[in-house]
Amino acid sequence: MKLPPDVQFHEDVRLLVWKRHTVVSEAALKRITQLIGDLEATSDKPFNRFTDTQALEAIDLNFGYVFDFSLFRRPSYAGRSPVKSAILVPSIALAHYSKMHELLTRHSSIEVRIFEEREATAKWLGVPVELLTISSIGS
Repeated sequence: MKLPPDVQFHEDVRLLVWKRHTVVSEAALKRITQLIGDLEATSDKPFNRFTDTQALEAIDLNFGYVFDFSLFRRPSYAGRSPVKSAILVPSIALAHYSKMHELLTRHSSIEVRIFEEREATAKWLGVPVELLTISSIGS
């Protein structure tokens, strides 16, 4: 499967990395959700997720959409092996949406955590920090 330029999949450690460079919008969330769903459907093993928002220019979301998005992910992943989803959030504005996502997915198979430091994120995911620094995406 060909991945978009802002996504990498590290098969060896079962980690999907999404580094958004411009705007997080409803369309962007729909695309990444579709990609994750496609990978889940074709994979026999679970994989963790890492979202890097440090290069974001803007956020074009509303709480209603984030609420619907989070509630959709709960049943769509129900009954599967637990996975971790780490969000690196340097922006207070994005932290509100991420925190809402974290709260709405609580007690589901998707454990969401929000981080401000890359090293702490890597430790929680159990991967080398270098995998979370993706200067090679798109090259």
